[in-house]
Amino acid sequence: MSISATNTDLKVTTSNRQILSIALPITLAMLVPQINFLTNNIFLGGLGEKELGIAAITGVFYLIFALVGNGLNSGLQALIARRAGEGRPIEIGKLTGQAVWIAMLFALASILITYLIAPFVLQATLRSDEVEKTAIHFLKIRAWGIPFLYLFLLGNAFLVGSNNSRYLKYAFIIESGINIILDYTLIYGHWGFPKLGFNGAAVASVIAEIVALLVVILIIYKKKFDKRFELFGHFKFNKSLAGLVFRQSSPLVMQFLLSIVGWLIFFILIENTGEHNLAISNTMRNIFGVFGIFTWGFASTSSAMVSNIIGQNKIDDVRQLIKKIMWLTIAFSASLCLLLNLMPAFFLSIFGQNEVFITDAIPVIRMVSIAIVLMAIATVWLNAVTGTGNTNINLLIEIIAISLYLIYAWFSIKVWHFSLAWAWSVELLYWGIIFLLSYLYLSTDKWKHKIV
Repeated sequence: MSISATNTDLKVTTSNRQILSIALPITLAMLVPQINFLTNNIFLGGLGEKELGIAAITGVFYLIFALVGNGLNSGLQALIARRAGEGRPIEIGKLTGQAVWIAMLFALASILITYLIAPFVLQATLRSDEVEKTAIHFLKIRAWGIPFLYLFLLGNAFLVGSNNSRYLKYAFIIESGINIILDYTLIYGHWGFPKLGFNGAAVASVIAEIVALLVVILIIYKKKFDKRFELFGHFKFNKSLAGLVFRQSSPLVMQFLLSIVGWLIFFILIENTGEHNLAISNTMRNIFGVFGIFTWGFASTSSAMVSNIIGQNKIDDVRQLIKKIMWLTIAFSASLCLLLNLMPAFFLSIFGQNEVFITDAIPVIRMVSIAIVLMAIATVWLNAVTGTGNTNINLLIEIIAISLYLIYAWFSIKVWHFSLAWAWSVELLYWGIIFLLSYLYLSTDKWKHKIV
């Protein structure tokens, strides 16, 4: 594994070149697992439309736990970026060490919830007993990858926050390659492997997450980050630092949880209208992941760079930086959505479904495309709020947005019986509110006085 020279400059500038140098490696790193996730659904779609629909439920449910890790990741990343801007590398190692404690506690809680609570939730909400049993069995296998996923995400937070995001691609590419190969062999039983069917995807993902963590550890040792930042020298529990990481991360964990729980409820409402609509909605989730990939890469960049710039005490440069990132995000995301809308049937045909499926899904793609562009604007501003250190504001924005999202989703599906495409217009409402509230907050001076 050939890795380029280590970046020793912890401070960032607000140039477009600097933005792209951070965002594009993050985007590539995020694209790889999205392709991997898409491949999972292609393989599972080969088992039938029912399995593709079940993948929607299990995928969104597992995202609840994955986004707990993302919340910790985002909070730690902003803290690391702040210390990087301040030029305090040893503090980065101390924060990372304390984050490991929190991550393992979250992982234990996630596994217990999967085994003790998830079966009752799915049993109470899904109308199909077969869907329920298949989903529960899958999630009980999948849950054992959570501790490795959380530690892997901490490694990502460290690399992005310390301005070394270009190393992310190695772990993600290796993880994705292993996952795709194991999906093919374990779902269908090829090359002498056991035929595990739907559960094969769960086993493949757990193994891939273990390997991804090992790759990140290898990168840390190879580039001597462990020595430069004293990464492995601060595992002794420090109440003050652990409290700081928890205070910054917990509102983001709650924010992500509310967001994905809202999406899970939306998918459950869709499931109640039939497996056909559920399968189409699952493809939309894949499209959100793949075609919104630049959005998430630039959003992560927004959080890290805003925090770094504040750490350098360049407060007056923050709004200009956010606008630069926003316009770059719009350019990339809109280009992908244009491509999607020029060839919607081609992208939908990848999932191996019939002509009726494709015909019914195309109007939904049009609506989702608009939502992806709006998401590109909203997430940059929301993650800039994260970068200021005011993560309680993130949570407040999410509470308002998801409340209105769920009210609209309930009425559009259960009361007004909208078409599937117009049911998905709920995303326009959600991202519009996220942008408006984030923009209004950053237009004030309240965030300028936050110290973390």
